[in-house]
Amino acid sequence: MMKSYITKLLDWIKSKFWNKELELAVVGLQNAGKTTLLGSLATGEYDEDTIPTIGFNLKEIKKGKVGMKMWDLGGQPKFRESWEKYCRNTDCIVFVVDSIDISNMEMARHQLHQLISWPSLAGIPLLVLGNKNDLDGALTEEELIEELNLRVITDRKIACFSISAKDMVNIDITMKWLTTLPKLSKQPQNE
Repeated sequence: MMKSYITKLLDWIKSKFWNKELELAVVGLQNAGKTTLLGSLATGEYDEDTIPTIGFNLKEIKKGKVGMKMWDLGGQPKFRESWEKYCRNTDCIVFVVDSIDISNMEMARHQLHQLISWPSLAGIPLLVLGNKNDLDGALTEEELIEELNLRVITDRKIACFSISAKDMVNIDITMKWLTTLPKLSKQPQNE
């Protein structure tokens, strides 16, 4: 009884400081710029010494009254099978793609559609970010939508932006989209 009262009190106090806490999974093929993106979101600056993620990293970011816990998941083939586990019960899946790496676009499309086909991920909003638009030959948002076959995804809220984590291009609209997401109610999932 006392524990319940204390939990409610702590939740009330917490609500006075943060409107909501979101949990996000950031996935995509290796070298798409996921870790660089999280660093840019957290600090507002590009860090050229970013080390690629092996396995996963957790980064917590606060923007205004929104706290975000972001799981940065490794994109190497051996880590992709764990994506679904980390994406369960999140408020958004952020799929980052290297928008100049045309040779891997088919693989990115396959991995994205395979991931969102999991019943445990049904309805979770999806944000697709085409990173590296600061480089010549980067796909536009419209080209990303076509290449990744995003128009067939109709079972969830979805957005696609062309960004540069290095030059902070469209990071503002990315954050705005993320911070306006509703908090999803979590349902326990069986392993």
